Amino acid sequence: MVSPISSAVSAVIYPTVLVAEDSTDTRIMLKRAFELKGYHVFEAQDGQQALEMARRYHPNLIVVDLNMPVLDGLETIRNFRKLEGDGDHTPIVAITAYDVYGMEEAALETGCNIYLSKPINLEELDRAVKSLGFLV
Repeated sequence: MVSPISSAVSAVIYPTVLVAEDSTDTRIMLKRAFELKGYHVFEAQDGQQALEMARRYHPNLIVVDLNMPVLDGLETIRNFRKLEGDGDHTPIVAITAYDVYGMEEAALETGCNIYLSKPINLEELDRAVKSLGFLV
């Protein structure tokens, strides 16, 4: 059994991020950006796969596209928040190419912590991740 202290240290030294993105190019770009900073990255191509991976791997951070097949990003965030136990609150960064009126508010109300528009600016992503308490 892993101790809570060991688990916390591991999360700091080897943080995990789940990237849920249906665009292969964007998913690869995000994966590489996080891996260059020492993160271990899990990938999902749709919202249902993202929920399954989140249940299995308990990532330290989730980056989710809002426009995905099977389950869209808003439903994915909503379902993920229902899975969390008391006191758990995994930071979620929502990304979208469809930055329409009300989308940011809907994403934040659903439970994401940060909202970013595509195309993703990696410096902006770094600032967002740092604002959530992660080393970049």
